[in-house]
Amino acid sequence: MIKALLLLALLANTVAATPALRAAASVVAEEEEALDLVIDHEGERRLFPLLPGTKCPPGHQCRARNFLHTGGNPALTTFSGRIKDNLKTPLTALQAQHLDHDLNTAVESNDFCMRRAAISRAMGIAAGLLVSTVNTPVYAAETKTVGMGTESGQLVFDPAKLSICKGDTVNWVIVKGGPHNVVFDEEAIPSGVKQEDISMEDQLGDEGESFSRTFSTAGVYGYYCEPHRSAGMQGELTVKAA
Repeated sequence: MIKALLLLALLANTVAATPALRAAASVVAEEEEALDLVIDHEGERRLFPLLPGTKCPPGHQCRARNFLHTGGNPALTTFSGRIKDNLKTPLTALQAQHLDHDLNTAVESNDFCMRRAAISRAMGIAAGLLVSTVNTPVYAAETKTVGMGTESGQLVFDPAKLSICKGDTVNWVIVKGGPHNVVFDEEAIPSGVKQEDISMEDQLGDEGESFSRTFSTAGVYGYYCEPHRSAGMQGELTVKAA
């Protein structure tokens, strides 16, 4: 029973409420180590995969997952079956197929963006959303915030380095020390991306004012605050392909 509850803790009792889905997707936000739960069953030692980011249950033994050994793990089939049995509304054949695929991806993938998207899609399906809805590019996307200036008066971007997934949005918000802006270095952005399309030409001066951009091209982006570039106010954004 415990092996079913470990995934149900993420998928059961979910409704089609965006905050709940986003909060669960953030389980993998720090790319924590994926673990296998060790269970002794009738004298046989078995390993059951936990979703990446899930802590080892108190009183149990876990081990770091070797991603090479998980293919075809029957425990995933058990997880999927228990989840389906506990849903209030039965899944269609297409939903069930996609749920199985996403659970496998969430457990077995060693790619952060793929895991995050798979968990979000699986939760959406468990909440009764259509496959076409959870498969849209924007469904699992997130918005990350970067402060411009700090409360202590430092002229920096906070954090100075940020990693996001393709399709995510970055929201730069003035904290202190304005005016600020966000100008991307045309020599330090991925090929094919136009510097003027992602930069903010105007300057913002009031605390709380913000500037947002969504990034659809993977790669490393270098940028700076034009008024404070000489003071070292520079940032780096890494966009990972899902």
